Amino acid sequence: MGSITTADGTEIFYKDWGTGRPVVFSHGWPLNGDAWDDQAHLVAGNGFRAIAHDRRGHGRSSQPWNGNDMDTYADDLAALIEQLDLRDVILVGHSTGGGEVTRYIGRHGTARVAKAVLLGAVPPLMLKTDANPEGLPIDVFDGIRAGVRSDRSQFYKDFSESFYGANRPGSSVSQGVRDTFWLWSMQVGLKGALDCIKAFSETDFTEDLKRFDIPALIAHGDDDQIVPMGAAALKSVELVQDAALKVYPGAPHGLSAVGPFKEEFNADLLAFINS
Repeated sequence: MGSITTADGTEIFYKDWGTGRPVVFSHGWPLNGDAWDDQAHLVAGNGFRAIAHDRRGHGRSSQPWNGNDMDTYADDLAALIEQLDLRDVILVGHSTGGGEVTRYIGRHGTARVAKAVLLGAVPPLMLKTDANPEGLPIDVFDGIRAGVRSDRSQFYKDFSESFYGANRPGSSVSQGVRDTFWLWSMQVGLKGALDCIKAFSETDFTEDLKRFDIPALIAHGDDDQIVPMGAAALKSVELVQDAALKVYPGAPHGLSAVGPFKEEFNADLLAFINS
């Protein structure tokens, strides 16, 4: 466990497990690096160095008023990579974390990066526009903001249902997984949580995706109720020049924590980073 300090004085918490080639994990909203524990433990136990940080405003990192935007998230990731002097890195991002990874490559290039994994990731654009009719209308994100402002504790409890597909027949997600989602979500500061909603929903990553010049695995559940696959993975794979697409039939947004989907993704992740 440790922390780095960014140029604006923000402390970014990270955990650092194992030794070997670094695999750096970026988490989704409104969680923290602990959301990657299963996968970090997996890769650290298989000869890699697993590093998972808490985004600014989230978890154990600082909660600054400013900088809760995708450019700064990417710059924070760059600061982590550079201060730890990581090279030949494999970047893994889920949801908002996938946007963070994508914007990092767009802003900082791939000199230190060898591969990338985008899981249920928000790129290229979540918001519905005339040019992006597959996206979600702004009313959806306004509703999330209203829920966080009015009663964020209850909102996060309710949001975990669709996040993990607990509202689907035959769902195997446990109450414990949903309770943990609530616990992590309550650790994000209110300002950071609200700003991040705008960051993950309104940032256009199209040009960032075009800058990928490394192998990428783009993975998505086809029953993702949070980030629609048609507006995300299916478009991203067309923009990344060396990308493989993996679709998990029936899988929810938080598939890396749910039963058989987790096991399948873990196997795919390990195969990809070993390839």
